[in-house]
Amino acid sequence: MAHQSPIVFAPANDKIPFVMEVETTQLVQTIHDAPERIVLVAAGAGTEALSNLLGVAGATRTLLEALVPYSKAAFDEFLGKAPAKYVTERTARLLAGRAFTRARWLDAATHPVVGLACTATIVTDRPKRGEHRAFIATWQPDRLVEYGIQLNKGYRDRAGEENLVSRIILNALAGAMSLETQLPTNLTDDDKLTISTHHFGQAAQQLNRGELDYFGVTADGRIRSKNVNPQALLSGSFNPLHDGHLELLQVSADLLGHPVAFEISAQNVDKPPIEPETIVERIAQFAGRWPVYATNAPTYLEKARLFPNTVFVIGFDTAERVLHSRYYQNSTAQRNAALHEIGEHGCSFLVAGRQDKNGVFRDGEQLDVPESFSKLFAPIPTDAFRKDISSTELRATGQRGSR
Repeated sequence: MAHQSPIVFAPANDKIPFVMEVETTQLVQTIHDAPERIVLVAAGAGTEALSNLLGVAGATRTLLEALVPYSKAAFDEFLGKAPAKYVTERTARLLAGRAFTRARWLDAATHPVVGLACTATIVTDRPKRGEHRAFIATWQPDRLVEYGIQLNKGYRDRAGEENLVSRIILNALAGAMSLETQLPTNLTDDDKLTISTHHFGQAAQQLNRGELDYFGVTADGRIRSKNVNPQALLSGSFNPLHDGHLELLQVSADLLGHPVAFEISAQNVDKPPIEPETIVERIAQFAGRWPVYATNAPTYLEKARLFPNTVFVIGFDTAERVLHSRYYQNSTAQRNAALHEIGEHGCSFLVAGRQDKNGVFRDGEQLDVPESFSKLFAPIPTDAFRKDISSTELRATGQRGSR
């Protein structure tokens, strides 16, 4: 490749110039001209990529926020917990998911957003026993792309390893923006780069076509579409996800003694089907934080057939619908048959209190449950959970949901 003269950006004191190659400058300018907005998180390496983005005019059109959580305390706080290991594919995916939800909060209403993350261990001022490696991920509504690079240990100094990781970060960002330009990385035969993609949009389309009965997206972005049996599900439209949902999830998990996942049904008894693009946007709210399932199961009988031995966490109003014969062609016999089958599948309901449209709060103790099905319905004590938040009211007043 022909040699290109560098462009030098000198700081005010003119002592430590910042050098950027022409090809890097051109790519960054193209990135700044794209519509996407990003939140960038870099730990262990990747600050050169941040300098590149800031070193070309127009960075405010791209960068919403950049974080460099170098200490464990800062890393854990951003992630919301301490990871099992700090430099792994899973941790990079979780970081990208958190960056993505942060970007959505800051600017999702006006621009497409990307969560971009890197976690790495490269040359330091002391010898390292393990491999020098980096994991990079980009998270968007319809896909998650992850890059793993195991570096040829001892071949480069710290500046060389930082430069390579940063080039891969910029290439990953360009890929997320569907840009054709890529920087050369000059990998050796002993460097190992892997790239894999998780297609949420494709899964949502398959669900819409009936090719999948369900698919799940884990907190770290892996897609699961078979051999899955969540212990508990909290179902809803989550338009938007709000603090009431999150508090109910935590209270339910504490009462049950095991994790609870979210579930969105693309089919609904009372409403039109949810389009794949909307499913993808709803799922985006959970990125990097909680597992969520999308199903084609509008009724709890169908959910029980998909997920036997599962506890369904529901509100009082939903519990009333489950018990009302109107949803079973006005047949008490059909309702009883459905409830019996739900029990046969080992499923049950945990019922949270809910304030109705008249402002009256009703809890699970007030449900009119036939004696023969009383064991299927367990109330959540009012002193354990009460959150009078309505998604409908949030939408009507233009308020956003959970951060």
